Amino acid sequence: MLYLAEVQKQKGGLLGSSSKTGLKLLACQRKDQSWATVSEETIGAEEASKLNDGVLVLVEINSSHQVQRIQEAGHPLVNILQNFSRQLEKFKNKEQEIDQWKESLTFQAQEFNRREMEMETRLEELQHLEEEQQQFDTQREEIQNLQAEIERNREELEGAWEHLRGEQRLIEEYKSGIKQQPVLDRDKSQLLADLLERMSNPSTPTEALGSYLQQAFEIVDSQQAVLHPYLEQLEQQQNEINLSQTEVDELSQRLTEHQNQWEQVKNDLDNKRSQLQIETAILETKQEKVQILREQLQRSEELHTQLEPLLATGNTVLNGNIDIKALENMSLEELQQTVRELEDKLKIDSSFVEEQEQELNYKQETITELEQKIAQATDEERSGLETELQDEKDSYQMLNETLVGQRRSLLERRSLLEKHQVVLDRRQGNTNGNDTTDNTVDLTPILTELKAHQQQHSENIKNLESEIEQILSSIKELENIVDSLTQEQESKRQEIQTIKENLLSLRTKTAESSGRFNISQQVLSPIQDYLNNLREQLQGIGNTLGEAQELGDAKLQAIAEMRQIIDSLLVEPELVAS
Repeated sequence: MLYLAEVQKQKGGLLGSSSKTGLKLLACQRKDQSWATVSEETIGAEEASKLNDGVLVLVEINSSHQVQRIQEAGHPLVNILQNFSRQLEKFKNKEQEIDQWKESLTFQAQEFNRREMEMETRLEELQHLEEEQQQFDTQREEIQNLQAEIERNREELEGAWEHLRGEQRLIEEYKSGIKQQPVLDRDKSQLLADLLERMSNPSTPTEALGSYLQQAFEIVDSQQAVLHPYLEQLEQQQNEINLSQTEVDELSQRLTEHQNQWEQVKNDLDNKRSQLQIETAILETKQEKVQILREQLQRSEELHTQLEPLLATGNTVLNGNIDIKALENMSLEELQQTVRELEDKLKIDSSFVEEQEQELNYKQETITELEQKIAQATDEERSGLETELQDEKDSYQMLNETLVGQRRSLLERRSLLEKHQVVLDRRQGNTNGNDTTDNTVDLTPILTELKAHQQQHSENIKNLESEIEQILSSIKELENIVDSLTQEQESKRQEIQTIKENLLSLRTKTAESSGRFNISQQVLSPIQDYLNNLREQLQGIGNTLGEAQELGDAKLQAIAEMRQIIDSLLVEPELVAS
């Protein structure tokens, strides 16, 4: 099991000459990669004796409670903290999504409650309309009964007219009989008077019918007054539906415009991404070329390094020859002193050059690590790493150029020492028969050519690195443009989504309003048509009642004329009798 532990060193002995190293367990890793605190327990671990006291380490402990592996916890802890930060960020994003869902559900619940209340209100209105419809039906039955009664009265009136016409025919016949008979007896005149009296009595209740007709008109007007607010509300609903439809058309047009803009931004984004891919491909090509030139430069430097052993054998010389004759004439003690001084200087220079070479190797390793990090880094981290890489390259180049002269100077000192040592050995009788003066090879042209190649490669690398910097700047600018267009595209997409939601809500609202309007219209239109039809029928009854009134007046006038004729006939018999 993997534990997080702290290195603890306890000094032992009276003088503290020995110490014990232990690990204080702080936390352990679970199977799900999470960590849990453990009871503070210290176990012995001499494997951690090389670590400092208080250092945090990750240690693997088997089931026998024995330490299997120890490593410093710096980088793993950084990774764990980074993963924890990413998990926190994801958790925050999930919380935001949950809050958005909660708000959406709350809004939907409120909208559902509002619509439910509206439906209840509409249901109450429909129930009220049904009650009014029942009242209308009752009143319609009353009006139909009144209409039937008016029709009966009209039939009675027609019968009275027929009776009146018959009486008029009798009177005409009687008049013609009177012309044949000069006198009218009392019995017949009394009979005619009774008939006229009966005819003069009103046989049709026109005044009652007029009262009923007026009541029917009042009922129709009251029902029209009750229906009028609903008709106005229906008209208002029609206006609202027209306005909503206008808004739907405007939102549809806006949606089309935003979709066209989104398509334009998408096309621009695709073009910029294509340019970015091309620039990236060019950058990779330049970087590969730089890598090739660096490898060639490195091989050139390796060749230079391989020539150093040849220089050390005494079979080569870098520049010029020494004065062998002067060394032969120099005293042996002086020559020995010169050789010792040359050896001391060579040791000092060799030590310094080796340190510089080691530092140069460290810098090369650092450059390699930075290049690997840049290849795996994000856009935000890449800028700082590239600056750090450039600084390391400049430092490496400066140190390498400094070492070129130091290496040559070291080789010259080594060659000079070897020449003095050969003369000293020959004068001391220690010669091995090797004559370096006859077998020397001048490597100066080769080294010069290598130096020229290295300089050319360095210049080419600098030029390519300058071009790479320009390409990186162009890529950075393209990335900024791509990011801006991506944000603009996302903004347009959100606007389109908002417009779609508003359009859907408005269309739903318009459809609901249209549904309510159609229901109300289906309920109110038949009622209005019925009232209009009833009003027309009542007006027809009123016209018929007026005609009946005129017929009654004509009948009374005819009766009055008949009485005058009868009275005149009653006078003539009296004159005859006298």
